[in-house]
Amino acid sequence: MNLAQIRAAKAEREPIAVLTAYEAGLARAADAAGVDAFLVGDSLGMVVQGRRDTLAVTVEEVAYHTAMVRRGAPETLVIADMPFLADATPDQALVSAATLMQEGGADMVKLEGGAEKAAVIEALTTAGVPVCGHVGLLPQRVRKLGGYRVQGRGEEDARRILDDARALERAGVDLLVVECVPRELGAAIARAVEVPVIGIGAGVDTDGQVLVMHDMLGLGERPPRFVRDFMKEAGSIPAAFAAYVEAVKARRFPTEDESF
Repeated sequence: MNLAQIRAAKAEREPIAVLTAYEAGLARAADAAGVDAFLVGDSLGMVVQGRRDTLAVTVEEVAYHTAMVRRGAPETLVIADMPFLADATPDQALVSAATLMQEGGADMVKLEGGAEKAAVIEALTTAGVPVCGHVGLLPQRVRKLGGYRVQGRGEEDARRILDDARALERAGVDLLVVECVPRELGAAIARAVEVPVIGIGAGVDTDGQVLVMHDMLGLGERPPRFVRDFMKEAGSIPAAFAAYVEAVKARRFPTEDESF
């Protein structure tokens, strides 16, 4: 899918299957299995580099891995993460986006945060950069949060996240990731905005799903509740990718047990 087709998928209520990817070979296999888009996440800091969180990842590292994914999946939508503080100001975000798109070959950049990111998003979209927002649990703020915790459980917190999603849409995002929130809030966000909403730990009622590739292949050390090991029954990596795509498209993933 390209971005226009992903927008159309939401309108037609066709679930969107997204996976993280970090190198060409696995991206090629997942692409052949029908994955709609790839996210080159700063999660590479943990699953590839072995770090405790994502904060040490640099723009240059994301661009390097994005270029590999682009070579493995030359026709598929590739989203590249803006690492920690790479989007601290509009000018800095423009420089970071140029590196990710020109050197990495990304089609879109993703940044974490709510309404406070509106000026950055407006600068990027004015310059012609497609932007994916990210609300709910924000991994780049995990040290401030004190850990990876479900967000939006209380009424006030849920309202804040919903307001952030609307603010990002007004600022010009083309796509939105919502992470680690109750299923009801994930569904409410998908209804509240016109852009496609991709959930990770946000229930089955979002417009699509994304998982960290290493987690869904059973390689995560402490996989969170919302992760399913698709490798366990598939028997091979290509079959695991195909099983993931099929489960997302049929809305059989995530289940209630895999939701909050």
